[in-house]
Amino acid sequence: MNIIKSLFLQTQIITNWRRLVSKCLLLLPLLFIISIQPAMAGIKDDRYDGNIFVIYAGNGSLVPAKETLAQTLAQHKPAIVTFYIDDSSDCKKYAQVVSEVQAFYGRAAEIIPISVDTILADKTYQPTEPGYYYSGGVPQVVVFDQSGKVVLNKKGQVPFEEIDDKLREIFDLLPRTQSVELKPRSAKQFSSQLEDQ
Repeated sequence: MNIIKSLFLQTQIITNWRRLVSKCLLLLPLLFIISIQPAMAGIKDDRYDGNIFVIYAGNGSLVPAKETLAQTLAQHKPAIVTFYIDDSSDCKKYAQVVSEVQAFYGRAAEIIPISVDTILADKTYQPTEPGYYYSGGVPQVVVFDQSGKVVLNKKGQVPFEEIDDKLREIFDLLPRTQSVELKPRSAKQFSSQLEDQ
């Protein structure tokens, strides 16, 4: 009889153990889900959540820049330098404007986004270095013509139209009021032109 009681108790212990393990396994994912912190960053706050051009402008091709300011000026190519930081709500919002500038002028001018965190502290900078033009606020945009002359240097969220006006002067284009509205080519139009060739 003791053997039967012993077997019965062992069976009960194993059954109870299995129930406990299965309940724990069911609770484990729930505890994991509860412990996950929601994403706290967004376009309206000053928290870091990644590269602003990838996240808020959908344009990861801007960073890193293809050329440095020194290379661009040496080639006598117009340049648009944008100073930013990834954890600024103003810069996050402004990333869309920089992306729009690239959509229209990306082939004719060099767009050079510079994270101010990468500017090395120096007492003197050369005119071919971005730190020479940085004035301590973000966002900031500096537009250079072909000769390297600064034609626009402004802090804050400079509207696309203001940058467009300066670039129209540089490229000798008609003012916006006298020209056909510029429209960037869609990827579909570009790919269909490649297929025709």
